[in-house]
Amino acid sequence: MQLKVFQVDAFTSSLFKGNPAAVVILENEIPDELMQNIAFENNLSETAYILINKSPIEIRWFSPTAEVDLCGHATLASAKILFKHYLPNEKQIIFDSKSGELIVTQSDSLITLNFPSDTFEKVDNNDEVNQAANTCSKEIYKGRDDYLVILESEAELKKLTPNFQQVSELDARGLIVSAPGNTADFVSRCFFPQLGVNEDPVTGSAHTLLMPYWSNRLGKNKLTANQISQRGGVLYCEYEGTRTLISGKAIVFLTGMIEA
Repeated sequence: MQLKVFQVDAFTSSLFKGNPAAVVILENEIPDELMQNIAFENNLSETAYILINKSPIEIRWFSPTAEVDLCGHATLASAKILFKHYLPNEKQIIFDSKSGELIVTQSDSLITLNFPSDTFEKVDNNDEVNQAANTCSKEIYKGRDDYLVILESEAELKKLTPNFQQVSELDARGLIVSAPGNTADFVSRCFFPQLGVNEDPVTGSAHTLLMPYWSNRLGKNKLTANQISQRGGVLYCEYEGTRTLISGKAIVFLTGMIEA
């Protein structure tokens, strides 16, 4: 079996920055086990599978170790490939996913994801999370899937060194740590050792939790965000209550064929 595959750097306009995702184009369904094996072989934070003959187009996301319900950067990467190679005259794509219908639009060089917003509650007993994050924060929240830890400064976040083993033992998909930005409205770093990714370079889905928090704190709905991992990425976000718009750029790194 031959499967068309692309590798795309998402949330950046420069190669070797942003978050790399694999995009596999499917004309027919393939077994889940094969999808997981390909994702493990790719060894990227996410591999997206696009079933292009379904309407709406079906999208699924796999980390090296598990399927996930929502992934921003791999959705952005998938849209980049579809707009460029398969739907060159379209400005909108509708995906069917485990998180429901996802609408993605293209305008100039930006691709915009329309994702469901997360909700969060403050965590009162936060010793376990602080120990795992290696922080002393008094602001810790729990969203649908992840913990959110708030720090005081970008400098503090840059120096952060979590205990990945302890993070992997938290009752959550992962850990998001955020702070006010020096040049952006806010910055973040994201850690998902539970999914085989100690630090994710740029995490679109995390901003469905970050935006409700920062929009409320800063008193505005349109915010610019930097994810300050080693690779780094830029996201342009808008909070619309039950939905969060996440925009960014993407660049194609590799085109190839999987022999499976």
